Amino acid sequence: MASECPWGFILFKRNVDSPAQVSALVKELRESVGRADAPILIDQEGGRVQRLGPPNWPVYPRGAVFSALYDIDPALGLRAAKLSSRLIAADLTELAIDVDCLPLADVPVAGSDAVIGDRAYGTEPGKVATIGRAVTDGLQDGGVLPILKHIPGHGRATADSHHKLPHVDTSEAELMATDFAAFKTLADLPMAMTAHVVFSAIDPVHPATTSATMVQRVIRGSIGFQGLLMSDDVSMNALHGSIGDRTRALLKAGCDMVLHCNGIIDEMRQVAANTPLLAGEALRRADRALASRKPPQPFDRSKARAELDGLVGRAGTAIA
Repeated sequence: MASECPWGFILFKRNVDSPAQVSALVKELRESVGRADAPILIDQEGGRVQRLGPPNWPVYPRGAVFSALYDIDPALGLRAAKLSSRLIAADLTELAIDVDCLPLADVPVAGSDAVIGDRAYGTEPGKVATIGRAVTDGLQDGGVLPILKHIPGHGRATADSHHKLPHVDTSEAELMATDFAAFKTLADLPMAMTAHVVFSAIDPVHPATTSATMVQRVIRGSIGFQGLLMSDDVSMNALHGSIGDRTRALLKAGCDMVLHCNGIIDEMRQVAANTPLLAGEALRRADRALASRKPPQPFDRSKARAELDGLVGRAGTAIA
């Protein structure tokens, strides 16, 4: 089994103080595993999910802002989405953070839990996918790799998977036409993060993260995602059993990689003890993901920020 040598690291607000401190931490993390290319991940969406924030980093719009602008004029919504993610990428690359857990392709429905809510790019899968592509383009133009989440969809869930396991009882046909559809359009992205959600019409027992049926038949099959598949946080309360049990289950189901986020060292050791060394197709997917990174493109940061601020102002009345 693997020793404590992770493929990469993910940062949270508890790890963030100042730009100099974050840069030093990133350097130390890579040195700890002896790999200068070890990925450093962060959830920097904008809105209420933003690990880097004032006073050292600006506030970025939530997904609902892009949705509102898109309804005014699709070109404006897509422009704002790309500008926002390109500016986020500029913030991240200054710190040598090279992976952002973005875009979301979740499609909320009426009555669903607010855990996605205004983070989403809309309630229609075509619109969500189109804005998600613009977000992806902005990140990649800035040299940052995207992670598509939460595949195959968290938007319909009536519970927050941080706290309990959501069950979705919608038919498979409807799921394919709605919840899964935006992910299918974005299936070429290099990495994706699973949803801790049970889709009872397909697998009535296991959440997608630990369901071989969901991973193989839906995520790899119907949706067609062939990139690196990592779990959402293995320590979330939606999953049951010990951390070791969860780790074995999600890897057996077909996830390539385990994501652990709470920083509890004993749990981290359980993950490491139950995770084999990265090899085979999982390693090839990981290598392809890292190889897809592009160098940052030329960019006028101050001009982009002013333009984004102007667009966000136009969206204000539409989402009030």
